Amino acid sequence: MTIGARARWRAAVVTVAAAAMIGLSAVPAAAHVTVNPKEATVGGYARLTFRVPNEKGDASTVKVEVALPEDAPFASVSIKPTPGWTVVVEKRKLATPIKNHDTEITEAASKITWTADAASAVKPGQFQEFDVSAGPVPEVSQVVFKALQTYSDGDVVRWIDEPKPGEEAEHPAPVLKVVPKPVAAASPAAAAGNSASGATPASSDGGNGWPLGLSIAALVVALAALGLALRGKPTAAQP
Repeated sequence: MTIGARARWRAAVVTVAAAAMIGLSAVPAAAHVTVNPKEATVGGYARLTFRVPNEKGDASTVKVEVALPEDAPFASVSIKPTPGWTVVVEKRKLATPIKNHDTEITEAASKITWTADAASAVKPGQFQEFDVSAGPVPEVSQVVFKALQTYSDGDVVRWIDEPKPGEEAEHPAPVLKVVPKPVAAASPAAAAGNSASGATPASSDGGNGWPLGLSIAALVVALAALGLALRGKPTAAQP
């Protein structure tokens, strides 16, 4: 093998190895437990879907537990039934009660547990989705839902790693980003009130009148020039 051929062979080996490493690193990311949608608005109610894929080839997922954070409680949590799965919602007393529609809430959901019957476990190559309605969405930057995934062989995968800037967690927890309420536009009634109070819209020239004055002056000059031109135009000779 010549030196040039050997160099090309080494380059090909390095390329294949790099591609294999990239492929392997992408496999676990596809198997993460996630929550959808990715974001919700402060004060609103969100339909949250927890998607749980099976990342093992020799066991089925038989139980899923999702913890709701203590520092960002939801006043109301309701569960959509999942065929073949039983669900239990645990609650805890709140150190500081929260308000919901003028009602004081003293306890909130702390954990949701889904357990499959024998025929409904998530088999290898499959995934299951669990729907939850929760609200009002607390006024925080994000809500982290730590989850546990239990397999039929007894293995438990803890999806509890919180996101950190610049780091990729090995077992990231599902995260819901919280966005502020949109700023409401002024209503027609408010606009009418401003008019009634004597408020007037600002002029497009900034209130100094210069553009309008210059336009008028230019028009006057143009008319004067036209008059002079007409006055100086020779008339036809009389017969």
